[in-house]
Formats: sequence, structure tokens, C-alpha cells
Amino acid sequence: MLLDGHRHRSPSDPRCPRRRLAVALAVAVPMAVLGAPAASYVTALTAPGSADWQTTSVDWVRDHGGGPLVDTVENWWYAHNRPTGAAPVPGTLPTDGGSAPPATARPATPATAQPPALPLLAGQPALAHEAEWVPNPDGGATPALYSAYFRPNADYPSQIVGVAWMNQALTSTHLFAGTAEPVPGTTPAAAQVPHDLRSRLVAVFNSGWKMADSRGGFYAGGKSLVPLQDGAGSLVIDKSGRVTVGRWGRDARLGPDVTAVRQNLQLIVDNGRPLDGLADNATGAWGSPRNQFQFTWRSGLGTDRSGNLIYVAGDQLTLAGLADAMTAAGVQRGMELDIHPKTVTFNIIRPSHTGLDATKLLPAMVKPADRYLVPDHRDFLAVTLRTAP
Repeated sequence: MLLDGHRHRSPSDPRCPRRRLAVALAVAVPMAVLGAPAASYVTALTAPGSADWQTTSVDWVRDHGGGPLVDTVENWWYAHNRPTGAAPVPGTLPTDGGSAPPATARPATPATAQPPALPLLAGQPALAHEAEWVPNPDGGATPALYSAYFRPNADYPSQIVGVAWMNQALTSTHLFAGTAEPVPGTTPAAAQVPHDLRSRLVAVFNSGWKMADSRGGFYAGGKSLVPLQDGAGSLVIDKSGRVTVGRWGRDARLGPDVTAVRQNLQLIVDNGRPLDGLADNATGAWGSPRNQFQFTWRSGLGTDRSGNLIYVAGDQLTLAGLADAMTAAGVQRGMELDIHPKTVTFNIIRPSHTGLDATKLLPAMVKPADRYLVPDHRDFLAVTLRTAP
């Protein structure tokens, strides 16, 4: 049984700002269809995967020459979507759920392996459990995943980010293709977490931008499905399932131990600090110059000083705001993953007597908690427990 564990306003609610944005973007579809074969649009709508018609329509318009129109609408909307208020909206804060099952055998791990301390806003009273790490009850004596939330910016006290810390001595990470990304053709059965991994599953989360916009490549199964690019921010998985995040050609290269690579734009955190240029993106290194100023859902992945994985995500973040939050969470080297409400997804998986319980890292994440346990159109990552030697 899969449990969401949280309530939030449905995107279908007409009062929801994201609903209004989807409608605004979707009005471009009939205009585009009139000038292109309707069969292409119908094929996109009926392709297997989890995308709804609004997302598919916007992607179709972008892929058929409408990118500037989509960017213009998005830039206008998200530029006026700044965080407001003195505290987060009720119901948006994570809650600790579930009790730990009995401990089982687990590979040895250093006793010092633990999440880094998270900051609290100066001059602001702490919220309930703010900046407190919650262990995921995965059945081991030493939890492999901890989650938390904190507020990264004193100028926006209503803004929160969710953080997941994953101990790479205890976990393995796997990259999976979706039915449409990185290239079409993956069967629905293969575009989800394989059933033989689910008993050890700890978390699943979104990958990067669509490959056409990522300025990077995709390597898996011994093949470059999309050519790898020098200098790109790269998530690299070796044969042991360990992840390195770095600049391709400087920090990582293709070799016999590499099993998967997912690239997306350029690094945003290096040597424990945000890269120069994020605030204006004048060179367009992180997408079109203006879309990184949007206050929207964003996600990023990096490693801490000990090489453990840290995932950070939140709503109403600019690119620079995401990099600042990642740095505050202890990331030493990191990259942006995907952005916008219907793409940012991190689901924590807990074993239970009924099978699996899935909970969103942040309650306001739009996609359901069972995303990637069913076929999906986008590529994604799954984190599993290592097997005992």
C-alpha cells in the first residue's frame, strides 16, 4: 500500500496559482497545432508515462518552436511569484511519520558518518522541528537516509527547503530512463523502479532538465544515449552504486568503473560555495538568461565533505537561492536538477507490513508519492540499501 501522508491543495483547484499558469501556457497549443501536423500532438498526448495534458502540451509547444513563447509566459509568471509572509503556509511543513521496524544486518559504516548541522534564521523563532534531522526507519541499526527542512533566506521567512542526506556507505544509486527521456522508446515496464529493487528501496527522485535543454548527455548500459559534454555538471555512478557530482573532464571521466552519467547544465556549487555568475546568468550557462531568475520549484544534488549525497528542493527559489540553500545544507560540489512544480519530486520509501509506504520530502510537492513506482515519462534516480557482504 502506498500512502501519501500529507494533504495539499490540488493543482486542479481553480484557486491554485499553478492551475492558472498551466492554463495560460496551454492556450498556445491550438495556435501551434494549426501550423503543424495534429498527429504529432495526439501522439504526444497518448504516449505512456505520468505527464498530464497540460505538461505534455507545454512540452510539445516548446519542442515545436514555441520555446520563446513558453519562456516569456513562465518568466512573467514566476517573476511575480516571490515568497511572501512571515512564516510558511500551514500544512507545508514535513511531519515525521512511521516507526522504525526491527534492525537488520547492515554493512559497517563509520560512526562519524552523519548529516551536517543545518542553520536557523537569525532573529526568527524556530518552527516546529526546523533544522532537525529525522532518520528514515529503513530497518537498519544505522539509518541510511535522514530528512529535514529549514529556511534558507532571512529575506523570505515563509520560504522553506526540504533536504535529504543519504549515506553512500549504506546505499547504492541507480539511474533509469523514462518513456520519453532521455530518448523515446523505453518501455513502460522499464520506466519505473524494478520490482527486484523495491524491497531495498530508500528513495526515488527526479533527474535533470529535458535532454534537449540540459546542454549535457546521458550514459547508461554501456551506451551514450545522448553524447556527453565536456564541462557539464555531471552525476556519475560507478559500479558500486556510488555517486560523484562534478565537472565532466575535470572531476570525472568515462572509464571502466562508470555505469551511468546524467549531465545537466554546469555546476552551481563548487568547493563549498556558489559559483560566480548565478545572480545574473549573463553567459546563459544555466539556461536562458532570464529563466534562472524565476521563483519556482527547484531541486539540486551534491555531495558533502565525506562524499555523502545531499538532495535539496523547495518552492519559490531562484537559481542563486537554490545554490545558497545547497551550500547551507553542507554541499561541497553540486548541480541543479529539474525545476517547476510537476517535475520536482523526492519520495522517501519505508518498508511496512503491507509492502511500501511512500512519503513526499515536502508535502507541497505536486506529483504523487508513488511516482516512479509506476511508469514515468522522465528519467529518474532510485536509492537502495546495499546488500550485506
